[in-house]
Amino acid sequence: MATKDTGSLRALRRTNSERLLSALMEHGALHRAELARLSGLSRTTVSNIVGDLIESGVVIESAGDADTSAVDGRARAFLRANPAAGTAAGLDFTLERIWCHVTDLAGTTLASEGATVAADTPWQERLAAGLGLLDDLLAAAGRDRSSLLGVAVGVPGPIDLRTGPVGPSLPGQAWAGVNVAKEFGRHLSPPVLVENNTRLEAIAEFTWGAGSGVRDVLYLGLSTGIGAGLQIGGRLHHGGARGGGGSVGHISADPAGEPCPCGNRGCLVQYASIPAVLALLRPALGERIGVDDVLAATAAGDPDCRRVLHDAGEVVGRVLANLCNLLNPERIIIGGELARAGDVLLEPIRATLRRSAMVLTRDADVVAAALDLGERAAASGAAALVLRETDQLVGALLARVEPQPNEAV
Repeated sequence: MATKDTGSLRALRRTNSERLLSALMEHGALHRAELARLSGLSRTTVSNIVGDLIESGVVIESAGDADTSAVDGRARAFLRANPAAGTAAGLDFTLERIWCHVTDLAGTTLASEGATVAADTPWQERLAAGLGLLDDLLAAAGRDRSSLLGVAVGVPGPIDLRTGPVGPSLPGQAWAGVNVAKEFGRHLSPPVLVENNTRLEAIAEFTWGAGSGVRDVLYLGLSTGIGAGLQIGGRLHHGGARGGGGSVGHISADPAGEPCPCGNRGCLVQYASIPAVLALLRPALGERIGVDDVLAATAAGDPDCRRVLHDAGEVVGRVLANLCNLLNPERIIIGGELARAGDVLLEPIRATLRRSAMVLTRDADVVAAALDLGERAAASGAAALVLRETDQLVGALLARVEPQPNEAV
């Protein structure tokens, strides 16, 4: 009976610890009275558990943050999750690059760096290179794998949420058919999350950029492909029943258009992606132009570039009008390399949206991505994804400090 009672008490204490730490992770700095109110626990219980969490280094208390506005005149020190209690890491894999981003539990960047790989590098070598880069960055930050509370991995293409493998997307996609979480899990102890890299770019914007503080946001990435990320009611939408949601690039913008490799006709990606824009501008600017050349020429006022980007913006606006009628987001964030064209692209999107969407949905605020993260955008979003998965993060953190079965509760 004693053993059973001890186990029940231990389970109850673990549950209460999870509630308190989750509140601190979600709401930031709080004093004890606020913690008691948010958790529904008594102040005595809060005080006892918080004392243990402070002693274990999971929670810190700062006298410098003391709240002197209390009605009883007593200063109340604020509590917060200790940023140094663990590490979050994000890895992003594109065709020819790997990027790793490491943060503390407050989201402060500890290290961020990329490495190039050959386009035909198999997934096994990419995995090994990614782990090597992760170890290097942890060492540079004075940490190691034992500090990791979670790792998120970004790959191109959809991830089948039922079975785990990555679906086919771009030609030469090394990860197609691979269960990325399972393969990384063979080498890493903490939980491994896997997500499409466009959605990870969206998460970075939702967390730290143009979507911060906005509950209903749609992110559209205009790059080599076109993908989307969606936040509804402050919660990330992870791609629907099978993980294939967000493939906005393959919404038909013209049913009578040219056939697309996906099997559809007139897909948005055929009008507003980087390859589509470059194809239209090569006769005027030359066969060897790249997206940076187009952006520079656009900024200098080149009429061909401005016309092509204006037309692309109108097509994007028509597709977004339909999405607004369905989802009614408060804000639409345009990201990817083409977003750097600014109002040359954004104004026709806004004008077409106002003209084509319903009255109640046409007032979505259309803005460019705010974070100048470049190639580390998706890896940064991957680290943010780890930090947003509060329940999983709290569980990993408490597992390090909770009493073992032969210890006192």
